[in-house]
Amino acid sequence: MRVIAGKAKGHKLHAVPGPGTRPMTDRAKSALFSILGEDVVGARFLDLFAGTGQVGIEALSRGAACAVFVEMNPAALRVIHNNLMLTGLAAQADVVRDDVFRYLGASPKPFDYVYVAPPQYRGLWIQTLRMLDTFPAWLAEDGWVIAQINPVEYESLVLNNLMLFDQRTYGSVMLCFYSLH
Repeated sequence: MRVIAGKAKGHKLHAVPGPGTRPMTDRAKSALFSILGEDVVGARFLDLFAGTGQVGIEALSRGAACAVFVEMNPAALRVIHNNLMLTGLAAQADVVRDDVFRYLGASPKPFDYVYVAPPQYRGLWIQTLRMLDTFPAWLAEDGWVIAQINPVEYESLVLNNLMLFDQRTYGSVMLCFYSLH
């Protein structure tokens, strides 16, 4: 697991010990950031269920203005802090130890990208999308929610404020892209 491009390109990132996280493959991460392209420059990025922090760190490396990492697991929080220090990107980051749903229930701050990559097979991605749909102020006007799931987890969701506009599958990683209506 490494930073693919930008100012921290080539830095190897630490993994969270144990089976609790599922780091994104370099292939899927490269594809995601190809889709985002130059729009990530100057963007505000929210990384929910942040795990190792690799997606938010990639966004920072590619020029995002800031990234907020929300994670509960103490081991994952240590890894995120270490990875931010290792890459020299800590100054642009805010690491929040909190439950994602409690965090999303607080006062919304608009982000350009909200990345959702919860533990698999628990329906947490659906719960998170529904919460973001209920509180759409978490998204900037042209913002996107991107959910990373295993393709077998996918189901169509009825949402009021968010709409699915694209889906991509890279092996065992499916990326679902949502925007405001």
